[in-house]
Amino acid sequence: MVITDEIRDACAWVAARATKVRIAESEISQYAASLVLDHSEAPSPGATAPVAQTDREATAAFWLTLDAINFGSGWFPTLRKREHPTGYGTIAAGIRQRFDQQGPWQAAELAEVSSEELATVLDQDPAHELLQLFAASLRDLGTQLLAGYDGSFAAVVDEADGAAVALVERLAGWEAFADVSLYDGRRVPFLKRAQIAAADLSRAGVERFSDIAALTLFADNLVPHVLRIDGVLEFDQDLVARIKRGELLIHDSPEEVEMRACAVHAVELIVAALAAGGNTATAMQIDETLWNRGQGTDYKSVPRPRSRNTAY
Repeated sequence: MVITDEIRDACAWVAARATKVRIAESEISQYAASLVLDHSEAPSPGATAPVAQTDREATAAFWLTLDAINFGSGWFPTLRKREHPTGYGTIAAGIRQRFDQQGPWQAAELAEVSSEELATVLDQDPAHELLQLFAASLRDLGTQLLAGYDGSFAAVVDEADGAAVALVERLAGWEAFADVSLYDGRRVPFLKRAQIAAADLSRAGVERFSDIAALTLFADNLVPHVLRIDGVLEFDQDLVARIKRGELLIHDSPEEVEMRACAVHAVELIVAALAAGGNTATAMQIDETLWNRGQGTDYKSVPRPRSRNTAY
């Protein structure tokens, strides 16, 4: 079974057994019909513009580097924001500025990067826990590039031979992109960042993957929040109360896995509902549409679920 099919099967399995989070399946058809899908070709929502498209290696380096540290939402309220209102925007802007001023990190540089160096790039406190996790992830990325790809970022993409799923499966085995949970003894892969890396590389023109539609929702904490506010997901009232109090969810706890898995499966149901109505959409397009919706005041004014982990 290919990894994206495993993600879909595992998330449907969790959704059928979930006790803290439930999909309001009766709302799916109407909700799907109401969506105005974002069909833009821009890379990750919230990211600054990609590096110049004339250098494929540099563009691959930009997105693999940024997506290797595309996590930390549970810490974002504690970051020093630049001119950007979001944590991700702050991180993306810092990485872009580094690329603009000094060019990409070489693989050997990433393999030895320190939290102190990243703190300077990102204008953050070097003692911040998230900076240490970022540095560890980038060191793994650099080590993997040196070990198997002669230090080349584009070579990682080329190895996938035009298949997004093959790239996801390769990145899934790296600590820099690891994202698998357990639920009631079953392995539940999400691979949010490995999948979004494939999407970003495709949208940036590094590789036009033939199977990009095979990707699932990029499971984080924002899209489940949007789906809850919109009435597609229903959270246990105790869970809602904990989120409103600002309690951090424990990563890999049953409720946190249910939140992510139910969001993945709900999006699959939305894709199916649109297809039944003659409208073609991918989970990636639904993800982008809902992520952008989550930037609105109606969603930002309500506390969202947060968890401190390296998955999202």
